Amino acid sequence: PNPRMAATGKIITLRKFGKNLRTLCNKPVTPDFNTSVNVADIRLQKPKRLGGSWEGLKGLEERTKGSLIDQTLKGMETDEDFKLTAKKLKEMGAEKVSLEEKKNRRRALDKLGIPDFYEFLENKNVAKDLSRTNTEVLQLNLGLYCNQACSHCHVESSPKRKEMMNREVADKCLSILEKSPNITTLDLTGGAPEMNSQFRYIVENARRFSKTIDIIDRCNLTVLLEPEQKDLAEFLAGHRVRVVASLPCYSHKNVNQQRGKGVFDRSIQALRILNSHGYGDKDSQLILDLVYNPVGAFLPPPQDALQQKYKEELMEAFGVQFNDLFTITNMPIKRFADFLHRRGELEEYMDLLVRNFNADTVAGLMCRNTLSVNWEGKVYDCDFNQQMGFGAGTYIPEGNPEGLYKSDGITIFDIETADDIHKTEIVVGNHCFGCTAGMGSS
Repeated sequence: PNPRMAATGKIITLRKFGKNLRTLCNKPVTPDFNTSVNVADIRLQKPKRLGGSWEGLKGLEERTKGSLIDQTLKGMETDEDFKLTAKKLKEMGAEKVSLEEKKNRRRALDKLGIPDFYEFLENKNVAKDLSRTNTEVLQLNLGLYCNQACSHCHVESSPKRKEMMNREVADKCLSILEKSPNITTLDLTGGAPEMNSQFRYIVENARRFSKTIDIIDRCNLTVLLEPEQKDLAEFLAGHRVRVVASLPCYSHKNVNQQRGKGVFDRSIQALRILNSHGYGDKDSQLILDLVYNPVGAFLPPPQDALQQKYKEELMEAFGVQFNDLFTITNMPIKRFADFLHRRGELEEYMDLLVRNFNADTVAGLMCRNTLSVNWEGKVYDCDFNQQMGFGAGTYIPEGNPEGLYKSDGITIFDIETADDIHKTEIVVGNHCFGCTAGMGSS
């Protein structure tokens, strides 16, 4: 294997948030980048039976009262796929599960005759583009606690996960942010980041440091309806936080199938609440973006066409408006990797990703300009490496390389500014094919 590969690669591929927000590809650029925008018609072969049809806007506020957590926990107890994944995680531990995933992907690529990711880039003459630029994005994963347990979740969040960032780590992250003028975007994710005790503290202080920094809240929407978060929309609006919300379809069946029973109702109600505070209004400075990811092992539809379809469906049926829609490719890691492996579809999916490699994505990969930090303060090149445990600086080049390297990974307590890792080589793995397929992932 190539030594550049992780030993133990959302911004966002092709799309950058903040003032660098852009789309590089507006037409099919790879063989299978042709999924229909009628995503509500797409079903898995054996969809879960949720029963009933959507009840409409009438009584929506009443139906969405109270916490989602008890319902999520109940669903986790009856969902066979989730129980199998949870059992494996408990028996093997996160590190061994990640290693098994890596081996499964490697076996799939071996059967296809595909080399490791970095060697693949070298063969395509684009490896030179995979070098770190100025760090513009500080991405903080505040913890794995969440009121949902989505089938596609690459961080395996749920109400059972208690890992959360503490004040010491939050303060150090804020210190790095204040000392790093090149950082223009603070990207807060989780879990449900808003349910972490440091979320509002970080937002308040980041806005105090800078009136212009783009603060992103990666929101699952349903968190806005949790009883202790009743003032969340007002807080976000008051600090001009950009909301980037996951909504995998405009159909209740697909959303509930992927994210849990009752999630669609709550998502629509949350969107209406955000709209009432000015989010999504073209004349407002409050930005509300939506994110689509496929329900299965296929690439997303063309972004512009799907955005138009979402705008039509959400406005006509629910009176909801938003700014932009971003499509992302499902990464073959964690719950989704386990899902593919159990169904015997991992090799086929890896083939899909490789077959749809897009060289234009490499220059815009998130690992090139992002400092990703987990709840413990460990540093990674991207959110996906973070979930795989591939720490920044763990690939140590031969000789006397420039940059910061540690065999057990860099932490925020090893650096003072984002510039301290500027010359550190990026760690890659075979999951990185997900970030270079079609229009990439985030």
